[in-house]
Amino acid sequence: MERTGTILRGREFEPIEGRIVIDDDGRIEAIEEASVEGSDIILPAFVNAHTHIGDSIAKEAGGGLSLEELVAPPDGLKHRLLRQASPEELIDAMRRSLQFMQRSGTAACLDFREGGIEGVRHLEQAAEGLPIDALSFARGSIDAMHAGDGFGASGANDAEFGDERAATRAADKPFGIHAGEVDASDIDPALDLEPEFLVHVVHPERDHLERIAEQAVPVVVCPRSNVVTDVGLSPYTALNERTTLALGTDNVMLNSPSMFREMAFLSKCSELPADEILRMATINGAEIAGLECGLIEPGRRARLTILDGDSHNLAGARDPVRAVVRRAGVDDVREVLLDP
Repeated sequence: MERTGTILRGREFEPIEGRIVIDDDGRIEAIEEASVEGSDIILPAFVNAHTHIGDSIAKEAGGGLSLEELVAPPDGLKHRLLRQASPEELIDAMRRSLQFMQRSGTAACLDFREGGIEGVRHLEQAAEGLPIDALSFARGSIDAMHAGDGFGASGANDAEFGDERAATRAADKPFGIHAGEVDASDIDPALDLEPEFLVHVVHPERDHLERIAEQAVPVVVCPRSNVVTDVGLSPYTALNERTTLALGTDNVMLNSPSMFREMAFLSKCSELPADEILRMATINGAEIAGLECGLIEPGRRARLTILDGDSHNLAGARDPVRAVVRRAGVDDVREVLLDP
């Protein structure tokens, strides 16, 4: 199997005109530079590094509510709606969100999974038969973490999470935690847990930034969500200078799980260059989760998003990386290869 076009190769997304040769095991056998017909743009499939797709039953609910009123456990609007929904409703709604992510070029999502063991099982059922990797960063109990792929803590002001952190180490699974979303008060205690990654970090102070750098803790940022909930925007440049950043779309009730929209928004509200934002949406999230995707190189799995470079939206683009980050959308997707 092969695909031809402008290939965004490696960590720097060097545009190469040519072909990708894919072997029978679904791995990239070769990348050959050559003059080819067609104008497709071939990029790594995305990794959505922070989602709450259980919210898929409540899209656009709670307009005008504060962050606490929307999502704070146990009685935020989201949690009340989750309790009211049947398992069948939850599973169907999550599956539709996963199908949308797949259609829009996402290979994997890191989902902070509500509902304990049952919630983990619901996500497994929602993803059954789909080529997208839906990883459960379970919350609610250590048993749920063992059933899932890691632990996703709500925030260090909600609980100490010491036992959960020790359990993830013993199980050799990742521990992620929300921090600094509303204010700075939970950043130091979150860092004390030595997590594999932090989520949000909207309000770090100088000493927090230095601790993040010293501990080399990656940060997943969710800019559209932070604007919707009116908590502000993370200091993207300062964080990027100190650590690895990845990109997530957060709660489906607040935003569509579209990495195209997330990249475009971030590109317009920050000074981060387009290639850095594309890394945040691909290889950086993959490395946080220990996934073998997000990068086009020989030997890698061929998990690819292929855009129609001659679509009405993309025709005439002079810089393919900027075009992908700032302009492209699901309507430009010609093909998504996740399990070739």
